[in-house]
Amino acid sequence: MPATTLTDRAIVRLSGEDVRGFVNGLVTQDVAGPLPVWAGLLTPQGKCLFDFLIWDDGDDLLVDCEADAAEDLIKRLSIYRLRRPIRIDRDDKVAIHWAKDGEQGVADPRLPELGNRWLGPASDPAIGWREHRLRLGVCEGRAELGDLLWLECNAAELNGVSFTKGCFVGQENTARMNWRSKVNRRLVVVEGDGGDRTRVAYPELGLSVVHARVDAIPEAGIIPAWLAGALGGVHPAAGG
Repeated sequence: MPATTLTDRAIVRLSGEDVRGFVNGLVTQDVAGPLPVWAGLLTPQGKCLFDFLIWDDGDDLLVDCEADAAEDLIKRLSIYRLRRPIRIDRDDKVAIHWAKDGEQGVADPRLPELGNRWLGPASDPAIGWREHRLRLGVCEGRAELGDLLWLECNAAELNGVSFTKGCFVGQENTARMNWRSKVNRRLVVVEGDGGDRTRVAYPELGLSVVHARVDAIPEAGIIPAWLAGALGGVHPAAGG
């Protein structure tokens, strides 16, 4: 059996009346068009509560999220459901799969270099996903993104926000930051110890995730091409 299952992920299924309209009014990316997309559910102040990929299954939407966050996400979505005839349940019959290369699945909507993802019955656990993701400079999950402003999570650069789709929770502050180009801090993956700005350390990988001012990013920062432009040449690896 191929080793492709991301065992730290889970599926939350939303089914019922106008599920897309319900979700589209909450999350940062447009779910009215082609899926999957990467999106966030934010606080009213624009800070990240959850990030996830959203897939479709007929009229249902499937939220590909951190397994440890699934129950909290269900509770949060249920607050907004009110009296709408919508079911929100964890679906353990569906697993999330990943491969670094190959033809199965679709390219990760954040960055094609991340590899392909698809949904299906569980197989053996995938190996190498976290290191592959981090070495491409991509952060995810509550430990890395939680309680940070969505644009500081590099959401615009990784296709995680639509400024044209209409309202979502936290839109006002997010749109204001984008309009003013005022993203003063960024999440960056660094080689080794990130120091006092570290959010998460992965000593087994020799990597850390730091939250730093764009003019004070550690020299050991991994600055891939997709992020370099946003830094405007303020880091040596971003170019001049």
